[in-house]
Amino acid sequence: MLERDEGSRTLAEYPVPVSVSAAFEGSEEIAVSRTLARSFLTEVQTVHGLEVSADAVDVVQLVVSELVTNVRRHAPGPFLLTLKVHSQAVAVTVWDTEPDLPLPRPADPARVGQHGLEIVMALCRSFAIHREPVGKRITATVALTDPLGDETGP
Repeated sequence: MLERDEGSRTLAEYPVPVSVSAAFEGSEEIAVSRTLARSFLTEVQTVHGLEVSADAVDVVQLVVSELVTNVRRHAPGPFLLTLKVHSQAVAVTVWDTEPDLPLPRPADPARVGQHGLEIVMALCRSFAIHREPVGKRITATVALTDPLGDETGP
């Protein structure tokens, strides 16, 4: 069980799923997506009383940025971003219209760029890619507290 201040609650005590979704088509999606992620996690903490670490906010914004950047580079058309809190984590899901699945590349320190998927997979609790009837869905899950595994704390 989470340690918490008076008045806050754990996710198990929260009666409704906490989530947000947004559809995108324009050119400013990366910055808007990062802002949406930060605002959502701030609301999760302030309105819903769930613990969210500063590291979790940073990691979720990075994951959103990497996934949305990949969509803009490799998938035509619109995409959907969904953030949903469950099991003391936030699932970042991006759906797009491109049916080709991204392939993680083996680590190569000589390669310049194209490390986004490696970074996402290294930072997340779980990572999954699913082909959909139209396009694909990628979900990366980040812990709300201690996403980087730092046992020492502040």
